[in-house]
Amino acid sequence: MDRSAQLITPSATRSIAYDPPGSSHSLHVRAARVLEGNWTGVSTVPSRSLYPHQWSWDSAFIAIGLRHLSPLRAQTELETLLAAQWGDGRVPHIVFNPSVPLDAYFPSPDFWRSSTAGRAAGAPRTVQTSGIVQPPVHALAVWLVHRADPGLSRARGFLARMYPRLAAWHRYLLHRRDLGGGGLASVVHPWEQGMDNSPAWDLPLSRVAPAPARSFRRADLDHGAAEDRPTDLDYGRYVRLATDYRDAGYADGGGEFAVEDPAFNALLIASEHALARIAEELGAPGTARHARAERLTAALVDRLWDPASGMFLCRDLRGSAQDRRGALIPERGVSGLLPLLLPGLPRDIVTAVVRTASGPHFGLGTTTRLLPSYDLLGEAFDPHRYWRGPAWFNTAWLLERGLRTQGEHRRADAVRESALELAGTTDFAEYVDPYTGEACGATGFSWTAALALDLLHSDTTVTADMGLKGGNRR
Repeated sequence: MDRSAQLITPSATRSIAYDPPGSSHSLHVRAARVLEGNWTGVSTVPSRSLYPHQWSWDSAFIAIGLRHLSPLRAQTELETLLAAQWGDGRVPHIVFNPSVPLDAYFPSPDFWRSSTAGRAAGAPRTVQTSGIVQPPVHALAVWLVHRADPGLSRARGFLARMYPRLAAWHRYLLHRRDLGGGGLASVVHPWEQGMDNSPAWDLPLSRVAPAPARSFRRADLDHGAAEDRPTDLDYGRYVRLATDYRDAGYADGGGEFAVEDPAFNALLIASEHALARIAEELGAPGTARHARAERLTAALVDRLWDPASGMFLCRDLRGSAQDRRGALIPERGVSGLLPLLLPGLPRDIVTAVVRTASGPHFGLGTTTRLLPSYDLLGEAFDPHRYWRGPAWFNTAWLLERGLRTQGEHRRADAVRESALELAGTTDFAEYVDPYTGEACGATGFSWTAALALDLLHSDTTVTADMGLKGGNRR
């Protein structure tokens, strides 16, 4: 029996091998129930109401938590996602469930037209997907799921089947998406970076003419308050970018929006380290991949580190006609703190980033209960509006792992404690007010439940567990 089924089965005699038995209302049991309720049979929806399909980086985070309940189901989660990979290597940000009505979510499959508009890029014919991507957490998730039950993984040939797909995914990002020529991957739509409505996108989006309001209907407003969601103007710009990308056959490099983002690239680097560990597990050398991760770390520092801000910033590749490198975007978002995940960061940069996270701009351990998604002192800060200030549990998890990687165990413990407390008191909310901890968005949110489970079971051996290699550079 899967551990998720064991957890939600009311039996006085059952035992939980990895945690002392608790009441039916323990955080373990409640998180397991969320994941069970959002399971479709082959994957997990982020939320039954607002997000009724499979999302790419959601599924990676969900698998990381599911490994503590059912390693088999965690493997299936990732296998389902990667089965929808395109021929050019991209992993689409949504895999659509054909049983869900078209009007339940926008943009729907008839907007993306993946099997026709994406034909030249190798979109699958048997499943409908979006045409854009999300942050590459997948190799990291595959490695962690393997470590949860290596015997099962080897018996099913899990790593052997996942490795070529992950290698193709990284190859796509490192070659097709190196739009700035400096070695980093670029995002071509705000939805790709995952922090959809961040103020970091305001400047590059200002150059995009919005799609006419009459040309689309926002399904998200059926499930969330308008004041908590992106504005109609921003949403019109999102639709315009996606439409233009689709009409260009999902070819990369020609759009109006191209940004190098620190979190997206930090996750690619962390996953490159994990992919090296997967290669080693399969009997191949991982040296070249570890070396590539170190080169990418150097490129991240060269292109996105801003000493004046004490953190990493996004680079707008379309923002300066005079400079082929583009221009850094002067907005402090949580994305700029997440390179703490990387063990190869120079020590002085680590010190500066931790200082910034703990200072007045983010209030870690002082004024905020959980790390905000955007600068507390920024003009665009809003504690409730989507990615313009609220705190999210996936960024808290990434920050906790990053702090622990850098030896900041006391701060990591504090983040872990706050995340677990708020996950429980908000019924696993999608995101929260960073000051008060008030629940925002959907409740019963899958990655919140999954990452709470992972934090409950996490230990301090982060670099070994996550497949990272090396220490801080001096």
